[in-house]
Amino acid sequence: MSDLPAAVDILEEGPREGFQIEPGPISTADKIALIDALSATGLKRIQVASFVSPRLVPGWADAEGAVAGFTPRPGVEYVALWLNPKGMQRALAFRDRLAITGSISLSASEAFSKRNLNRDRAGQMEAMRQSIAAHAEAGVAVTRISLMAAFGCNFEGDVPVSRAIATLADGMALAAESGSRIDRVVLADTMGWANPAHVERLVGAVRERWPEPRLTLHLHDTRGLGIANAHAGLRMGVTAFDAAVGGMGGCPFAAHPGAPGNIATEELVFLCEELGIRTGVDLRALLETGALAERIVGRRLPSALLRGGALPRPRQPVSAGA
Repeated sequence: MSDLPAAVDILEEGPREGFQIEPGPISTADKIALIDALSATGLKRIQVASFVSPRLVPGWADAEGAVAGFTPRPGVEYVALWLNPKGMQRALAFRDRLAITGSISLSASEAFSKRNLNRDRAGQMEAMRQSIAAHAEAGVAVTRISLMAAFGCNFEGDVPVSRAIATLADGMALAAESGSRIDRVVLADTMGWANPAHVERLVGAVRERWPEPRLTLHLHDTRGLGIANAHAGLRMGVTAFDAAVGGMGGCPFAAHPGAPGNIATEELVFLCEELGIRTGVDLRALLETGALAERIVGRRLPSALLRGGALPRPRQPVSAGA
């Protein structure tokens, strides 16, 4: 087990994750307003849109308008999601505004892959092989592997560490075959099955097998353990997390309708501040942005800090090496 890190990086996914699952409609102007507000909080990476099928994800039918409309802030990196070469080509039209890199996306649960992507494991491997080729043709480097359902699945139950590692090994082999250099591995608790012990086991196993790529945890709070799992990751020395302001977003295959989505960015920032870990984020500005997100979506978001209505009294933080 490592000492706590001195600092962490946060990828803010609230706009992309949140607006793709909200019943809406959410106006393009409101999406732009949230992106611009997040840009002013000290967050350094923001996922602003999803270039996916408007028929399947109508919440992002206006991806081009949202990306064209936000005001880039110096020092902030803006990224987008796409799932196929057509989506990549849409993103490439905004190369002057977006950081463009490619990803291999696999699922540790074949049942989830079939439900989410309509492909078995072999089919997804072939789709990723074709995707890598399309990225290479476009001059886009593939640098990440994202492992969905890394900890468990509503259709298969717990995912053992051995299966997650085997799936990652398939992705690493695919990257090596294409000459891609993987510098980041994202472990995604897509349906909120993780617990702190499982996080420690999987993070430890990935680090032992592939010590060089940086690890990111993408955690969902579906069953209320999101922040506890983030703390377990911090204790293992993880320095990169995905989060969403207010706890926006979620998986359509969650345990029940209306289940919490991603871990709330403000809860993650508060946890880090309490532990003496730097985030570079202005927590009060982030809470104000969370209140804006609630007004935009027209409902209460899951964040405990937003529900509390005010920041807790300042405390003496624990030293990062404690």
